[in-house]
Amino acid sequence: MLREFFSDKRAQISVELIIVLAAVVALVLLLVQQLQETSSQGTEVIEEKSKEIFKQIEDI
Repeated sequence: MLREFFSDKRAQISVELIIVLAAVVALVLLLVQQLQETSSQGTEVIEEKSKEIFKQIEDI
């Protein structure tokens, strides 16, 4: 009976640990996705500014 109690506790901890790890992984994936979107927007802005600068240089 005592062994079953500790075995159940260990199983409960494992399930809770898996749930917490899954939540952490999901959060990390969301952060990575957000960073990728931000970097894509930044790349577009830099590209537009570069084109403007080169156009101004050509006009000189």
